[in-house]
Amino acid sequence: MVYGTELIPEKNTVSFKIWAPYINELEIKIHNKGIFKAEKDERGYFYTEIKNVKEGELYTLLLNGKEEIPDPTSKSQPLGVHGPSQIINLNFEISELGKVNLKDLIIYELHVGTFTQKGNFYGVIEKLDYLKELGVNAIELMPISQFPGRKDWGYDGVFLYAVQSTYGGAKGLAKLVDEAHKREIAVILDVVYNHIGPEGNYLAKLGPYFSQKYKTPWGLTFNFDDYGSDEVRKFILGNVRYWFEVFKIDGLRLDAVHAIFDMSPKHILEEISELAHSLRKFVIAESDLNDPKIVREDCGYKIDAQWVDDFHHSIHAYVTKEKSGYYIDYGSLSDIEKAFKDIFVYDGKYSKFRGKTHGAKVGNISRSKFVVYIQNHDQVGNRGNGERLSQLVDKTTYLISATLYLLSPYIPMIFMGEEYFERKPFLFFSDFSDENLIKGVREGRLKENGQTIDPQSDDAYNLSKLSWQIDVEVFDYYKKLIKIRKEYNVSGKIPITKIFNSSIIIQYDKISLVTSFSDDFINIDFNGKLILGINFPNLIRKGENIKTKKGVGVYELC
Repeated sequence: MVYGTELIPEKNTVSFKIWAPYINELEIKIHNKGIFKAEKDERGYFYTEIKNVKEGELYTLLLNGKEEIPDPTSKSQPLGVHGPSQIINLNFEISELGKVNLKDLIIYELHVGTFTQKGNFYGVIEKLDYLKELGVNAIELMPISQFPGRKDWGYDGVFLYAVQSTYGGAKGLAKLVDEAHKREIAVILDVVYNHIGPEGNYLAKLGPYFSQKYKTPWGLTFNFDDYGSDEVRKFILGNVRYWFEVFKIDGLRLDAVHAIFDMSPKHILEEISELAHSLRKFVIAESDLNDPKIVREDCGYKIDAQWVDDFHHSIHAYVTKEKSGYYIDYGSLSDIEKAFKDIFVYDGKYSKFRGKTHGAKVGNISRSKFVVYIQNHDQVGNRGNGERLSQLVDKTTYLISATLYLLSPYIPMIFMGEEYFERKPFLFFSDFSDENLIKGVREGRLKENGQTIDPQSDDAYNLSKLSWQIDVEVFDYYKKLIKIRKEYNVSGKIPITKIFNSSIIIQYDKISLVTSFSDDFINIDFNGKLILGINFPNLIRKGENIKTKKGVGVYELC
């Protein structure tokens, strides 16, 4: 059974299971019905079964006959993180997609609250046909576990099993997955197993769910290797199974795995990936370690793919000329070339920003086990003013950048609105109720990121909602890039690269990309016919020295 309450509709019965070794007596208080005692076993689990219970009824937990709290393993929190929990029916009819081939993915990252004016799952459903037209075959939802208030990035979630009520709850998520699958679009869910949010964390009252040895900048981190960690691992693995089996989610994106600390003989990441594979699902990790063991099958964690910030940083620093923060380590065209050839730019070399040698060489791991992007929620939203790349460079530079990553050998990920040249910012926003926490967030964002717009304000949230003012030229260009990527099957292939002054050539077996970031002279070493481009000739021949303007050409090799 799943953790917490599970409704058996045909019997009007609820079964209940929770691990709470800190508690001596635990009772379930079903509102307007009564209080029901749970029995505790030797491992610290409480169990009970309650009859004559229907969907929609509210309940709370009574700890030791005194303290009343919501159920930290709740599946529904209609009144927020401090309100009572709700009994719901998890028997959804959701169409299956089948096994997904990672190398073919075109991922679209979106935030449910700001993707549309509706700000919920039903708003996303209305845009699925648009995404299908674009060529997207996977959507990646930023975290949707219940968080404080009505607006948040999602990384402050505290109820791992409850779907955010303001987004449409569990039923809304089930409907979205069903509709996406009907259009052959996979659904990837961003989950946070490295920490828990700072407001509404009731799990800490029940048992040693959180580590006393390790810390993260964002909140308490889960206890994966200390006293009581067996049951914490089961709790997290149960959550993985929950998303896959109940909602038919196709893949998980694991947030910041470098902040998941585990000295156990088998790392929790390896257990997560093994569980996913047993269910024919996949897992993608975010990691800033530049460590190939994340995705290695031998002597690694067997994660299916991982994000590559180096690819983003190389392009961003070169086209914007920014040198602050981690961009101090990037900024040359040779960095972009190395990102194409070696995946990690920092693969065992000294990083000035980090003050130490960083990363390790990837070796012969498939290029289709890495996810790249020129924008994402972190790289845009952690800027003080939330500026997108469209606000930092001219349109030609923007399209050159898009060409480089969408026709890279890696899995490309589009950040919502990027495909039509969205100009509105994506800011950091939150909706805490604790005054000390609010003060800390305001001061922290101002000091660390220079965000002057109050993250607690409605302005920060509403300014981040997409305008849907589509630049047709950019949208059509993205569509063509995706079509070319699929038709010429560049995924996983290792290209030949060459640099000329401000230009770089990326050559595959069937197509070649020629990009010039300013006027340049290029010596051509192939015969090709233009299939997409800006300021480049229709035909080029081997041995030609061509004078280019700033632009890009995608050529079919003759």
